[in-house]
Amino acid sequence: MTCQYFIMFRVVSSNCNWYTLQIVRVCTSISAMKKNDKVRSDKQKQIMTKKKNISRLGGSGLSLDAFANAKSKNNLYNPAIIKKQREFYKNAKNVNKFKKLVKQQNQQNDPSLAQRLKENVNETEENKDKSERRKRKNSALSLEELYKKQHEEKEKERMEKEAVLRVKKEDREQAEAQRKAMREKMLKKTRKGQPVMKYRIEHLLETIQGSTKSSCQ
Repeated sequence: MTCQYFIMFRVVSSNCNWYTLQIVRVCTSISAMKKNDKVRSDKQKQIMTKKKNISRLGGSGLSLDAFANAKSKNNLYNPAIIKKQREFYKNAKNVNKFKKLVKQQNQQNDPSLAQRLKENVNETEENKDKSERRKRKNSALSLEELYKKQHEEKEKERMEKEAVLRVKKEDREQAEAQRKAMREKMLKKTRKGQPVMKYRIEHLLETIQGSTKSSCQ
């Protein structure tokens, strides 16, 4: 009986040692993982801090090849370069302004130059006035020519209408004279009071000939 209790105690104690060993291993693994995470986090913080410092100082140093190709590669925002460019443009603007002021001062101090400028301005104004007068004259001539052309066309049309009316009037008068003459001939009578058949026969022949011509046409 005592031997059985001893064996059971040995088994229980061995199981406890195994569980204890497993727990120690798990704790060790967790501690190592935490340590690795901390190291990784510290490295990332160092990298980010380094990048911020580089960006704040105007970027990292460039090699010769990178510097030679800097104009073709504008992938990084570089405040130092932008600042230098602004200063360059500002200086160039000030230089141009200074040159203009010096030029104006020289012009004011040179009376002959001022006189030439004044003469050039006067010549320009005179040429402008001449050009405007020439344009007005040409415009007036073109309007006059247009009026004459329209007047000639209207006069020609009026004369053509008058010619047509005159021909029609002459035709009517001629036809009226012919009818009157024919009527007088048709009314003529012989001494015995009989109508003259000669004129009636001529009238019939003319009528037949006229109808024949119209049918042939």
